[in-house]
Amino acid sequence: MPRKITVRDYMAASLVTFTPDMDMQDAIKELVTKKISGAPVVDQHGNLVGVLSERDCMKMALNAAYYEEMGGKVKDFMCTEVRTIHADMSITELADLFFKEPTRRYPVFDDENRLVGQISRRDVLRALQESL
Repeated sequence: MPRKITVRDYMAASLVTFTPDMDMQDAIKELVTKKISGAPVVDQHGNLVGVLSERDCMKMALNAAYYEEMGGKVKDFMCTEVRTIHADMSITELADLFFKEPTRRYPVFDDENRLVGQISRRDVLRALQESL
């Protein structure tokens, strides 16, 4: 019987994270430099407090265009309503979740409720490609 492919097998475990008080321009530079579309935002204890995505960064660009206010802190633009998934979820279940929801990436937690990674739609496609 084939082994169940899980989120843990394909998630990015080496995470880029932001803090709420980080300057938005620095966060955007990190997203662009690392070629990622978003990252978890954690407090000083490592607790997940939000996610910053490219879409969230567009809010800053709009503020600059409409109000001539460039910049701000990550906490001013991040999404605080974040759905997370478990590292042992199957890739098939995750593919179904991605199909049903507009989310592009999910923070991944383990049994101790620790942030251990992040997985994106592209990671799921890679898993599907390698399993064929």
